[in-house]
Parts: sequence; structure tokens; C-alpha cells
Amino acid sequence: MYETLLVEVEQHICIITINRPDKLNAINKTVMEELSKAIDEVYNNTNIKSAIITGSGGKAFVAGADITEFQGLSKEQGMALAKKGHDIFFKIENAPKPIVAAVNGFALGGGCELALSCHFMIASDNAKFGQPEVNLGLIPGYGGTQRLVQVAGKGRAMELLMSGKMITAKEAQSYGLVNEVVTPEALLPKVKEILQTIQSKAPIAIANIIECINNFDHTQKGYDLEVQKFGECFATEDMQEGAAAFLEKRKPVFKGK
Repeated sequence: MYETLLVEVEQHICIITINRPDKLNAINKTVMEELSKAIDEVYNNTNIKSAIITGSGGKAFVAGADITEFQGLSKEQGMALAKKGHDIFFKIENAPKPIVAAVNGFALGGGCELALSCHFMIASDNAKFGQPEVNLGLIPGYGGTQRLVQVAGKGRAMELLMSGKMITAKEAQSYGLVNEVVTPEALLPKVKEILQTIQSKAPIAIANIIECINNFDHTQKGYDLEVQKFGECFATEDMQEGAAAFLEKRKPVFKGK
């Protein structure tokens, strides 16, 4: 079904693997198109409750964009390329089901931006992060200038983007990019373990958490949305079940209703 991805569903987790190991899983037009389709499947397949995005082989998550596709582009074509990337990564960021980046190796340029578009990331201890676009006379074009500020802060983002330097997994964790660093062998099992815990919670509440956090903007707007979404939870069967289970001292059975 896919030329550049490996996609499988295991215990309601959709594992999406960028599969161009000979190119260090660099993002090209086909990867983008197929990633968009795979994320649509995450949205629409009721058997899927969460997803993992990772890279094949042990060297790279995604080592950037395929620069051969950049040559000869006009300003308008460059903007169109960025807009397409924005649309796909926005779809990942705003998915109503949790999508976690399992970063195994280089996450550079568009690869770092892809990881940042996921709801959070877990990294192997051999992972390396960076936005080296400045070395090509470019800036990040898939949301990196915005998402990096949100997770690392203005000063860190400024330094990383203007220097183009790479940082280790542990540095990325200290900057706030990465939630946890594990061995390469433990990476996927750890992400699956976290997602199994999340999948045991009420799906509508999870979707509302994602929406509220993504709308945080230091203004009253985010708080107002939280009030609305909190209230909407009371209209769900899951909330009634959760409250009843708590009072009856039993485990809740959520149905996403």
C-alpha cells in the first residue's frame, strides 16, 4: 500500500515507520503524501486508538528533507512546499488521538520538525536533534520556528536555529523537546507502554486535552476553551462511567461516547 512507509497496527497502536534507510529516511514528496494518508487512517480507523511515528534502521528517525527536490524552486514553489508540510504536520499535531515520536537516531531539519509536530517524543540515547537549514541559506519551513519556541523557549530556539548545531538526546531532554531517553532496544516498548496507559483513559477526554493544550496562547482564549471542553465532558457516557467506577471502587470501561 505504501512505497516509503511501513504501517502496522498492534494493540490498537498504529506504528508508522518512515522506510528509506538508504537515504537516512529523508522526507521527499512521496513520504509527505503517504504520511498524510497514514495519518488520515489514524483519524478514521476506529480500531486505531493511538500512533507512533519512527524511522527504519538504527541511524536515523528522519535526517531532514530530500534537498534534491529543493533545487530550482521559485519563491512561490518554495512557499507551496512549506504550506504542504504545514498542512500535514498540523494534521498530526491536532489529531484527536495521541501520536508519539519514537526518535531513533538523527532527527534533523524536517525530521526534527516532524518529531515536534507529534504530541510528545521519546528518544533513544543515540538520537541527535537539530535544525541545520541555516547552513543552506534557509529557515525551517515545516513549523520549526514556531514549535521549537513553544517547547524550548525563545533563547534556546534562537540559538539552535541560528547556529544550526546538533544536540544530543540528553540535551534535547534538558531543553524540553524529549520526555524520556532510553536505550535503542527499549524505545518502541517504552512508547507502547505509555500509549497502553493512555488508551485505557476516556478517548473523548484525551481528544479534548489535546485540543486545549494546542490552543494555549497565554490569553483568556485558552482558558475559555478549557471551560467549554470541561463542560462537554459532562455530556459523555465516559464521564458518567468514570465517576461511577471511582465511587464503586472498580476500573472504568470507557467506550468513547
